[in-house]
Amino acid sequence: MSEASHAADSHDLIRVHGARENNLKDVSIEIPKRRLTVFTGVSGSGKSSLVFSTIAAESQRLINETYSAFIQGFMPTLSRPDVDVLDGLTTAIIVDQQRIGSDPRSTVGTATDANAMLRILFSRLGQPHVGSPQAFSFNVASISGAGAVTVERAGQTTKERRSFSITGGMCSRCEGRGAVNDIDLTELYDDTKSLNEGALKIPGYSMDGWFGRIFAGCGFFDPDKPINKFTKKQLHDLVYKEPTKIKVEGINLTYEGLIPRIQKSMLSKDVDSLQPHIRAFVERAVTFTTCPECGGTRLSELARSSKIKGISIADACSMQISDLAGWIRGLDEPSVAPLLAALRQTLDSFVEIGLGYLALERPSGTLSGGEAQRVKMIRHLGSSLTDVTYVFDEPTIGLHPHDIQRMNDLLLRLRDKGNTVLVVEHKPETISIADHVVDLGPGAGAAGGTVCFEGTVEGLRGSGTITGRHFGDRTSLKKTVRTATGALQIRGATTHNLRAVDVDVPLGVLCVVTGVAGSGKSSLIHGSIPAGAGVVSIDQSPIRGSRRSNPATYTGLLEPIRKAFAKANGVKPALFSANSEGACPTCNGAGVIYTDLAMMAGVATTCEECEGKRFGAAVLEYHLGGRDISEVLAMPVTEAEAFFGAGEARTPAAHTILDRLADVGLGYLTIGQPLTTLSGGERQRLKLATHMGDKGGVYILDEPTTGLHLADVEQLLGLLDRLVDAGKSVIVVEHHQAVMAHADWIIDLGPGAGHDGGRIVFEGTPADLVAARSTLTGEHLADYVGA
Repeated sequence: MSEASHAADSHDLIRVHGARENNLKDVSIEIPKRRLTVFTGVSGSGKSSLVFSTIAAESQRLINETYSAFIQGFMPTLSRPDVDVLDGLTTAIIVDQQRIGSDPRSTVGTATDANAMLRILFSRLGQPHVGSPQAFSFNVASISGAGAVTVERAGQTTKERRSFSITGGMCSRCEGRGAVNDIDLTELYDDTKSLNEGALKIPGYSMDGWFGRIFAGCGFFDPDKPINKFTKKQLHDLVYKEPTKIKVEGINLTYEGLIPRIQKSMLSKDVDSLQPHIRAFVERAVTFTTCPECGGTRLSELARSSKIKGISIADACSMQISDLAGWIRGLDEPSVAPLLAALRQTLDSFVEIGLGYLALERPSGTLSGGEAQRVKMIRHLGSSLTDVTYVFDEPTIGLHPHDIQRMNDLLLRLRDKGNTVLVVEHKPETISIADHVVDLGPGAGAAGGTVCFEGTVEGLRGSGTITGRHFGDRTSLKKTVRTATGALQIRGATTHNLRAVDVDVPLGVLCVVTGVAGSGKSSLIHGSIPAGAGVVSIDQSPIRGSRRSNPATYTGLLEPIRKAFAKANGVKPALFSANSEGACPTCNGAGVIYTDLAMMAGVATTCEECEGKRFGAAVLEYHLGGRDISEVLAMPVTEAEAFFGAGEARTPAAHTILDRLADVGLGYLTIGQPLTTLSGGERQRLKLATHMGDKGGVYILDEPTTGLHLADVEQLLGLLDRLVDAGKSVIVVEHHQAVMAHADWIIDLGPGAGHDGGRIVFEGTPADLVAARSTLTGEHLADYVGA
């Protein structure tokens, strides 16, 4: 056999045959290895199902199977994707848009190991020396203890005295969180009234129910006496008393003060998951202030006292990463040379990837989706691994056109090291650098799931697919712009990197806020416009939902549907909920039965009793307009809209919500589809549809084009126009040039990111911005519209 045709060189394709995951319809494709392949198609066409749920999932499952059964028991179990043949797979590394956990203790530094290296550095070089790397960690508390321990030696038992101490870097006041919460007592009660006169302002705490019985019968204070006349002890008992057993009217009860009680019932929960009226109370009553002892650095005084060249670890973490990289370069210490080299490489990767404006102390939960994805990329940039499959989910999200070029260079660098790079993407700037393009479609949901085109970028341009037709789309500037009806004044904004910004945001028009990533757009809009009365803010936070949630439950659509069914059949509404009384008794309303096989992949089988319909047989006897509840939940939005719009099933409340779902381009979605199966773009639009019903005059949208295909962007612009024409003010934080060109007014921040940004560099109409070409945004917009 000649050297030229070695058998090992013949495996240069990843072959997929008969993929049927989610909405894929027997897809068979061949993907070249060590090339950059971009997957395109409208949102919901099956790109993620093919790339993530099939190729990447199978690769990860096969790697997990190489571990022992004992280790597999501790790993997430992955079931085999629904595909006939997968051949030629390599190890897959997934870099997705999942937000980095919003744990308050997680920061950019802890998420990327930069903090771990800094802690070792300070424990070696810091003066005075305060201890091991643990002494610089804000997640390790200082503890010490002593006592007698029983030791068995050579059959004899002896007691020995032992003591231990751990020096941690956690600030003892805020427990390493950097902020302390204070409860405003004036929001808990009105001290001019007595309890019986209704002094308590906490939702649900009335004197008519159990609380009244406890407060009246506890005997710690007089419920008829105004609170401002209470003695110190009585006030302490009302507000702070620890749980105490009491007897009221012969019944054993537990009494505890207001603050311990609301801390357990309200403050220990995630604010977003609370009911609206309770959330409003918590936001009023609880104020978060910077910890007075550590100044928000989270570190103890001991950890802050150790310095290298006058800089403490707290100073290093609060520096902008690009400045910190410069400071590390100035340290020349042969004893820790490998550590300094590794730290320099990590910090330089931040700068290279366009995140040099962040600081290591930035909480990771505050990063946008695009920033979180790029932070995850940092680990892979310096990796020596080759012949790996890197899978990216829209890496250009949250990137200004100026930054997309840098991202493209990174993707090409990964490919040139000998890796297979698979990218799910909508932006033409990134599609154009592909070696190979796979276009899925033709539509979304049930209308998608087939390969419409496979080949080169040039071939895609000439193909008749939706992506091919829209590839060269360029929105032209508007001939006329609307006139503002008023202005939202922002004065002296200093959130994050803003430099005392004064700006008037016009109302009654479509106003777009632009600027490179990190220039201060979100800080200006979310930080300075209070999300209070009349302001509807739709940010990028992900929708929380289990496999029992679906568009009908999330948007509140199920409520009017249940009532309509109940009224038509003379029974109670709870019967028409698969999470309540109407659930199939065998599968508890899940539609499938899960069998856990320990370290083997679990098996999900469709419930034989209800055949996956999730409802009990008796419930399916009830009809509305000739359909039972499971048939209604299986309808796509457009069909359901017609069904509830006229005839016997006419339900105006349901029709209004369905109307809004169709408006944001989700007409193809079935209203009972589990939320866990929706793509990122679909979730964003589902959230938008839900909030469109809110009573608000000002809508703030944070990158609404996230996950949208070029063809869907036009529909979004139509929706924004309809909102403005209906008298609303729409403020959009956006990087997509089509949205900029469509704006009535543009506010451009910059000129750079981090401390090079935070200033207004342009205010005016898109036409003026293009004519001036004075900013990065202006130059890219001018190129886009061909000016």
